[in-house]
Amino acid sequence: MNFNSAAKEILQEFLQKLTGLSAEETAPLFSTTRHVQLTNNQVYIPIGDKSRKLAFIEKGVMRAYAVKENGDEATLYIRWEGQFIASHDTIINYQPSRFIYRALEDCTLMEIDYDTLDKIMREQPKFEPLRNFFLMRMLSETLDMIESFVFLSPEERYQKLITDRFNIVNRVPDKHLASMLGVTPVSLSRIRKRIQQQKKIN
Repeated sequence: MNFNSAAKEILQEFLQKLTGLSAEETAPLFSTTRHVQLTNNQVYIPIGDKSRKLAFIEKGVMRAYAVKENGDEATLYIRWEGQFIASHDTIINYQPSRFIYRALEDCTLMEIDYDTLDKIMREQPKFEPLRNFFLMRMLSETLDMIESFVFLSPEERYQKLITDRFNIVNRVPDKHLASMLGVTPVSLSRIRKRIQQQKKIN
């Protein structure tokens, strides 16, 4: 596959740090991936989908969310370049997805079938460090989200978000950011004003 060289280099560097393997040795993993192009607002994983696919975001921003009984949307998380995206339900629990995974702008993904990936890792001992990595990473991300709501205020959660990816607030509608942070769009606006005022004082 003719993937974006920068994205492939990022993944290769990551795999090398995790496994100590060279680009040549990790080639079997890349040979089973495929390029996926999504247009703005296109659904990647719908509710009820059972496919166990894992994707690395080369370009773009994506959102995972659920639709409540009253029709309101609740954002689970937002992912951007250099991050992985997959359904926790299908990968970890072998259950249909309860969430919708949608592109918030045109996206380019490097996708692999998780069962194919798992088969390669089981058959080749050199990939042993990777076997549980993706599962543990997904579980860790879930725990981080839970802990952020327990230990951090909405303003602290927003500060953490812009620290992790400062320009993401310019790429994602406020209503989705507010939903993910557990506040209303009005409260999000107030948080931003307080932060701006604090910057002026400092």
